Amino acid sequence: MKYMKKFREHFSKVPIFTTKDARLFLSESGASREYCYLLLINLKAKGEIKRLKNGIYSFHDDPTMAGFAFLPSYHGLQDALSMLDLWDQETNTIIITPRKVRSGMRAAFGEKLFVRRINRKMFFGFESIKYFDHWIQISDVEKTLIDFVYFEEPLQKEVLEEIKKRLDKKKLIKYLKRCSPWLKKRVKNLIT
Repeated sequence: MKYMKKFREHFSKVPIFTTKDARLFLSESGASREYCYLLLINLKAKGEIKRLKNGIYSFHDDPTMAGFAFLPSYHGLQDALSMLDLWDQETNTIIITPRKVRSGMRAAFGEKLFVRRINRKMFFGFESIKYFDHWIQISDVEKTLIDFVYFEEPLQKEVLEEIKKRLDKKKLIKYLKRCSPWLKKRVKNLIT
């Protein structure tokens, strides 16, 4: 296939790409629309690209890259605990987004991926970290604690103690001002 090498070089550098991205790239090189779809079908059949969801693909096979398919989003809950070294357990990728998407488990790259919806006013408290060759968004320690309460997820005592050691009290107070009264109360009860 005539454009395969340029296509691989270009799209293997990005975490995800859409059918539209592929079509635009190939049309600039002189390929037809039909060629674009044929190329994607062949790459998928060979296992070179993975389909994350309808019209979104990746050359990578790491489920962490799936977060880019749900932008705006960040990695949170148990996923954030692992990335922030707050516990030693391996976890599934957990994506938190304010977008109107179906919540729950999905398969990405042969592994489980969980997508959780959050209220848009609660979409804050994340930072960028370098993850191999890409930058991903992850909830900070304070927002991870708030999210555990918000989603009513259980938190082990040892993990809670580790979170308490690393909490920035000023940042937590600032975050709690943005939260509803019931959430503020539960978070304060948890850390006192």
